[in-house]
Amino acid sequence: MAQVPWQVWAAGMILCLLIAAGTALYYRCQLRKFCRVIGEFERGGTLEEGYADTMESKLLSQLKKLLQQQEYDRRKAGKEKEEIAVLLSDLSHQLKTPLSNILLNTDILKGGQLSPQEQKEFLMRNEEQAKKMQWLMKTLVKASRLEQGILVFDSFPAPLTETLARSISAVYSLAKERRITIETEDFPECRVWHNPKWTAEAIGNILENAVKYSPPGSCIRIAVQPLEMYVKVTVTDQGPGIREEEYSQIFRRFYRGTQTEQQEGTGLGLYLAQLILQSETGYITVSSQPGQGSCFSVFLLKEQFARKEDT
Repeated sequence: MAQVPWQVWAAGMILCLLIAAGTALYYRCQLRKFCRVIGEFERGGTLEEGYADTMESKLLSQLKKLLQQQEYDRRKAGKEKEEIAVLLSDLSHQLKTPLSNILLNTDILKGGQLSPQEQKEFLMRNEEQAKKMQWLMKTLVKASRLEQGILVFDSFPAPLTETLARSISAVYSLAKERRITIETEDFPECRVWHNPKWTAEAIGNILENAVKYSPPGSCIRIAVQPLEMYVKVTVTDQGPGIREEEYSQIFRRFYRGTQTEQQEGTGLGLYLAQLILQSETGYITVSSQPGQGSCFSVFLLKEQFARKEDT
C-alpha cells in the first residue's frame, strides 16, 4: 500500500480542526441566541419571531412554548393564591360575628346565674349561630366547586311548574312569618332545559332575598314569559331597591347592597344562583331603582334550542 504523504495528513488535520472550530463557533452562536431569547422573555415576557424554517427555529419554537406554558402556570398559581387569600379573608370576616356570639353566650351560660328558661334560650341562640356557620361553609364549598368546574350536574328538559313550586315551598315559612304573600301569574306549562333541583335552589335564593328585604305585609310577584329562545321568569318585590351602579356587584361573593347593609344576610344567595344558572346555559339579570323594589329575571333555554346547543 502506498504511503500517504505527510502533506495530505497535515491538510486533513487542518481541515478537521477547521470543521471542529467552525462547529464549536456555530453552536456557541446558537447558544448565545437561546440565551438572548430566554433573557428577553425574562425581561419582557415575550419572544422574538421570524426565524427561518430550520432545526434551530424549531428548537426555539419549542422553547417558546415551554416558557409560555411556564409563565401561564406561574400566573395561574399566583391568581389562585390571590383568590384563596381573598376567600379566607372574606370567610374570616363572615365567621367573626357568629363565633363572637357563641363565645359570649357560652361565657354567660358558664356564669351559672341564669334560670332554666334563660339557659334554654341561650342554648337556642348558640344553635342558631352554629347553623348559620354551617350553612355558610356548605354554601361556600358548593359555590367554589361549581366555579372551579369540580361540581357538575346534568341539565335536561323538564316542566317549569314543578321547579317553581319547589322554590316557593323553600321560602313559604319565612314569607308567612313576615306576612308576605307570593303570587304567581297564570302561564302555560312549558319545558325548559334545566336541573329542577338546582334551578329551584337558584330561584329560591332570589325569593329568599325578596322575602328578607321586603317590608312586612308586602307582595312578591312571579311571572313567566316565553320568548323566542328562552323562558323568562321574573321575581318582582317591593323591597328597598338597588342602585344601577350596583347591578353587576350584587352577584359577587359576599357583596351586600348599600340599601341592605343594615339587615342580616351573607351576600352568597345571588352569587350561587348565578353560578347555577350559568351551568345550565341560562343567566340572570336585574332591574331596579332605590325605593321602588327590584325585579330579577331568570332566563332558561327552551327545550328545542337547548338540544341544539348540547349537540
